[in-house]
Amino acid sequence: MATAHAGDGTGIYYETWGRGEPLLLVPGLATDLRIWACQRLVFGRRFRCIAVDNRGSGRSGKPEGPYTLEQMAADAIAVLDAEGVGRAHVLGHSMGSYIAQVMAVQYPDRLRSLTLAGTACRHVPWRLELLERWQETARSRGVHAWARRAFPYLLGPRTAWTLGLFINLLWPILLQQPAHAFDSQIGALLGAPDGERGRLADVEAPTLVVCGARDTLTTPADAAEVAALIPDARVVTLKGAGHGLMLEAAPDFNAAVLDFLASVERQPTAATG
Repeated sequence: MATAHAGDGTGIYYETWGRGEPLLLVPGLATDLRIWACQRLVFGRRFRCIAVDNRGSGRSGKPEGPYTLEQMAADAIAVLDAEGVGRAHVLGHSMGSYIAQVMAVQYPDRLRSLTLAGTACRHVPWRLELLERWQETARSRGVHAWARRAFPYLLGPRTAWTLGLFINLLWPILLQQPAHAFDSQIGALLGAPDGERGRLADVEAPTLVVCGARDTLTTPADAAEVAALIPDARVVTLKGAGHGLMLEAAPDFNAAVLDFLASVERQPTAATG
C-alpha cells in the first residue's frame, strides 16, 4: 500500500503484489483496484502487479474537477515513477482502457505492452447520450441512483440473473464514490476528443483487445474498431461476458491476458526499469 503524488499534488493510491515484470492495472469509471479481485492471485504468480485507484476513486485523492484522461494517464505514470519502473505492461478496463490508450500515445517508451478490456475509441451518439444521462442522474439523485440505472450495462444479461459475488463486490465500490468525483470522471470521458483515435495508428506497443460478446456498453464492434486502428493488435472475444468481463469470465479473461503477455515476453526487448 502506497501513495504517489500527481503533478497537482493529488495523492494517487496504489497497491503492489507478486513478482516478475511490472504489470500496471488501471480500473474503469467509478471503480477502484478492488475490481481486479479475480486477477490478483493469478497475475501475481507471474508479474509484479501495480494496481492504481484513479483520482476520484478508492483511496486516491478526490479533488474538485474537472478531470481529463490525460491527467489520469499522468497520474498512472507518477505511480510507475514512484515504484522506479521504467516500462510496464499496461492493462486498462473501460475508462481505464481509455487512460491506457493515452499512455500508449503520449508515453510510448513507458509501455512494454498494452491490453485494452471493454474498450472503445470514439463517441457514438447513443453512448454519448447515455453518459450524459448517467451524469445528470448522479448530479440530481446521487451516485446510488446512477448505479442502479447503470447496472444492466456493467454486467452481461446472463450474469445479471446470478449476481452473487458480483453485486457483493461491485455495489460497495460504486456507492463509495462521492458525486463530485463521479461527475469529474465521467466529464473526462465526455471531454475526450474523437480526433485522438487517429493517433492510435502510432501505438508501438504490442496490443491485445479483449471484449465481452454480450457487452452492450463497449460492444464487440467497438473492440474491432480499436484493434483495426492499432498496428498488429489482436482481438479476443469472451463468449457470454458483458462489460464486467474480468469478473464474469475471469478464467477465460485471465488465460487470454496471460497468454498474450507470455508471447510479448518471448520477444526481444530493451532492458526495463
